[in-house]
Amino acid sequence: MEFQQRVFSGVQPTGNLHLGNYLGAIQRFVALQDSYDCIYCVVDLHAITVWQDPVELKKQIREVTAAFIAAGIDPAKHIVFNQSQVSGHAELAWVFNCVARLGWLNRMTQFKEKAGKDRENASVGLYAYPSLMAADILLYRATHVPVGEDQKQHLELTRDIAQKFNNDFGPSIASLGLGENFFPLTEPLIGGPAARVMSLRDGSKKMSKSDPSDLSRINLTDDADAVASKIRKAKTDPEPLPSELDGLKGRPEADNLVGIYAALAVTPKEQVLADFGGGQFSTFKAALVDLAVAKLGPIGGEMKRLVAEPEHIDTILRDGADRARVLAEETLRQVKDIVGFVR
Repeated sequence: MEFQQRVFSGVQPTGNLHLGNYLGAIQRFVALQDSYDCIYCVVDLHAITVWQDPVELKKQIREVTAAFIAAGIDPAKHIVFNQSQVSGHAELAWVFNCVARLGWLNRMTQFKEKAGKDRENASVGLYAYPSLMAADILLYRATHVPVGEDQKQHLELTRDIAQKFNNDFGPSIASLGLGENFFPLTEPLIGGPAARVMSLRDGSKKMSKSDPSDLSRINLTDDADAVASKIRKAKTDPEPLPSELDGLKGRPEADNLVGIYAALAVTPKEQVLADFGGGQFSTFKAALVDLAVAKLGPIGGEMKRLVAEPEHIDTILRDGADRARVLAEETLRQVKDIVGFVR
């Protein structure tokens, strides 16, 4: 059967959104609006797999929503909501917990990384998180998900769950006249340049909100002066910029700054090196400051304005949840019939 082309993606409300979140996810969400029906979700159920302060969590849900809107996502044309307002996410996740196999979840590298050595003390939610992620996507029978490299494994699991559900319940799906496959095998939309933004202090580490140094990241709420100062202080090496991509090998900080410029300018790295190769870092950094301030300044300003109006943000989330629920309830009704529940 032909599935309607639809994009789903979510961002966790864990505070302090930075340039990596913007270039790795939000900027791409804005671009995808022109080609697909999009559902953008603040995944607050995922956030509580590790303990969250309830007061902070509310604030952070609104801040991520503000970032979506400030960056250019249109909540009237597309759906923007927070996950916990649509109970179908948790309901379908339980069905998928019964479809997914323990061996599949045991292979998930992200759980091993996040749980660390103290795995016995991690929450069951952190372990079963990939089933919920599959439910997020398949509740809307989304055909595409923009993913970074670190999420590819979870999307593969989503495809495995969809395939197993379609196989296990094949006769039931057919008997209800729902075609051969009920769920699509969702395709990844892999990011372009700078999908992985690294720390401004150490080019071998990802830009992260948990880094103790605020100079390691550009926060989306930073004002123009802070953005400019952090880029000027960003770690570099003494060599001039190369003119060819090969010249960036073994130079993680140079590679990172060129990647950031390329992503902000929506241009290939090769073009950045053609324009700045052979020149001093100071010249390139000055150009990067101008570009970053021009791109990020208005987003930071609009985010601050929106965060100061929580009622407005809550209205957007409520409206989005109402529209998401219509799609979710249709999927769940059919899933219940397929599985054999009486309703």
